[in-house]
Amino acid sequence: MQYWLMKSEPEVYSIADLERDRVAIWDGVRNYQARNYLRTMKSGDVAFFYHSNANPPGIAGLMKIAESNIADPTQFDPDSKYYDAKSSINSPRWQTVRVEFMKKLQLISLDQLRQTFTPDELMVVRPGNRLSVLPVAAEMVDRILALI
Repeated sequence: MQYWLMKSEPEVYSIADLERDRVAIWDGVRNYQARNYLRTMKSGDVAFFYHSNANPPGIAGLMKIAESNIADPTQFDPDSKYYDAKSSINSPRWQTVRVEFMKKLQLISLDQLRQTFTPDELMVVRPGNRLSVLPVAAEMVDRILALI
């Protein structure tokens, strides 16, 4: 099993939205490195749901990867801001995953994470890191959860 941190702005899609929906497609990722991370995810992997561009930003919950290697449907929709005219059904450029709600957490703020982890231990605390999907080393998971 692998672990991940996946960011979403809470006004776009929050942990409360996922709790309500129970299962959702994690669509709209348009960064190649983040997409590559999505491509390596497997069903059963666990991800921290991170509220970005929030006050304060931080980890708000847990979700698991319910299904992997899904073509992001927004790339085919000309009315979507994530539309990609170079992508086709036969050769999609953007893959994603379906996530399933596990639980809400007491918010673990970015400041708490910065006080606890070095940039080498947890990528989200690296200055300038803006990727929306990040791997989390297995040995960091219990340390993150200990901050609750």
